[in-house]
Amino acid sequence: MWWRDAITYQVYIRSFADSNGDGKGDVEGIREKLPYLKRLGIDAIWITPWYPSPQKDHGYDVADYMDIEPDYGILADAERLIKETHEHGIRIIIDVVPNHTSDQHHWFQEALNSSPGSAARDRYIFRDGRGPNGDLPPNNWEAVFGGPAWQRITEKDGKPGQWYLHLFAVEQPDLNWQNEEVRDHFRQVLRFWLDKGVDGFRIDVAHGMVKAEGLPDVEQSSELMSKFVMPYWDQEGVHEIYRDWRKILDSYPGDRMAVAEAWAPNSERLARYIRPDELANSFNFAFLDCKWNASEFKSVIDESVAAVSSVGAPASWVINNHDVTRSVVRYDRDLKGGGIRNIEERYGDMSAFNLERGLRRARAGALLMLALPGGAYIYQGEELGLPEVTDIPRDRLTDPRWKMSGYKDPGRDGCRVPLPWTVREDGAHGFSSNISLNRSDSWLPQPAWWGEFACERQDEDENSTLAMYRRALSIRHEIPEFGDGTMEWISADAHHLAFRRGHFECWVAFDKTISLPENVHVLLSSSPIEGSLIPADTAVWLRR
Repeated sequence: MWWRDAITYQVYIRSFADSNGDGKGDVEGIREKLPYLKRLGIDAIWITPWYPSPQKDHGYDVADYMDIEPDYGILADAERLIKETHEHGIRIIIDVVPNHTSDQHHWFQEALNSSPGSAARDRYIFRDGRGPNGDLPPNNWEAVFGGPAWQRITEKDGKPGQWYLHLFAVEQPDLNWQNEEVRDHFRQVLRFWLDKGVDGFRIDVAHGMVKAEGLPDVEQSSELMSKFVMPYWDQEGVHEIYRDWRKILDSYPGDRMAVAEAWAPNSERLARYIRPDELANSFNFAFLDCKWNASEFKSVIDESVAAVSSVGAPASWVINNHDVTRSVVRYDRDLKGGGIRNIEERYGDMSAFNLERGLRRARAGALLMLALPGGAYIYQGEELGLPEVTDIPRDRLTDPRWKMSGYKDPGRDGCRVPLPWTVREDGAHGFSSNISLNRSDSWLPQPAWWGEFACERQDEDENSTLAMYRRALSIRHEIPEFGDGTMEWISADAHHLAFRRGHFECWVAFDKTISLPENVHVLLSSSPIEGSLIPADTAVWLRR
């Protein structure tokens, strides 16, 4: 099965490549860059939501699941992209957002114009408020983006009415997955895109669709990654949904699959999403959440491998995505990936940021990830060593987290700045076909120094981060020990990790220099080896 050890490249469509000059990425932009992706050596691409949307959460507020956002193209563009992606030998995965819709979805508009208890409202989670006049929310749940998770509506008679649940932005009402019409609609959505040839789906908030009976109050926070089983996260009922979806996927040829964005309390509960009759993959957020620390990485790797092995599933590794601070900054500033509440937790003390050290660690982390058994997910720009952009002007921030956190958390825009393809001091660094588009005029502004990391600049530099990723992915295809399989620890302490996979070994020095083993052939190193020593913040691939 191709997905057991695939390297999947995440395309954040709005920031990947702009083909029509409007400052926003689009479907045609992805198609034009397929040769770049082919040369990189990835096996599949995952595209973030490309559906019609008011863009209050940049596509994760879906207004129509069976069409294309006009800013990104038309349905025929998507069909052409699917076809040509396959012609390049690359699989294609698309996002599906089943926990909530946009408040502009025709279902929700119908609900607003219907009465309490109506069939239209039953597609969502509407409840009467508490207190004498229903002035208090139905419970104490908080939204992930900040503030209460309930919004009160005005009824058709102009009076304050019921409340609806939105675990994310107020414009993202949660669907009621106890409603059979909701379940049947998403069966239709899956079949619609499978019929068009997509190879799989990434399931947004895969742990959130089912809520506990009675919607009880909580004592803990609303973070996506909680150590507790919350009444709105990781409920048993989600597994029934995925067993149903697996039957649909299996009814199509070509090993169609789905990967869960599931933040579970521990590795054992996460493994439940990838049991033989459920999903293929689940992102390993515990691995993404690791700080640059050898002991922490080893513990998470051990727990993860044991958990997925217990259900016969492959591991899936990730160190970057569109929701977390990029690893170049995160590893340097000793930051975790999840549970972000304010600017200090997101960026740390940027006055002490060391770009050279952060990049060394990010490169080493990438080789560690790519050497582990199973598959991995790469986020666009990771292969260029892009750091987080931490100084986006406040009036240009678009993430709903910024407003809903009371302007404490600048949100995720810093990892979503459009990619630099070429070096242009006065332009948008090749992101847009409009060569007169200023770098500050793309949907998120690009910093002046963005061209330093441009693909054009790294393309022919054998020491660049891009060259390292290309070589790493090439080696993965060349050497049978890579990909799906087992691993064995050679040694590990607080300062380094080393493991073998057949005749192949991976050594990672964290905060201290370590000796290079004898009688080995060096395949790849994230930083130059100094004689017989592996410098700190360096990973090396070896062959006996």
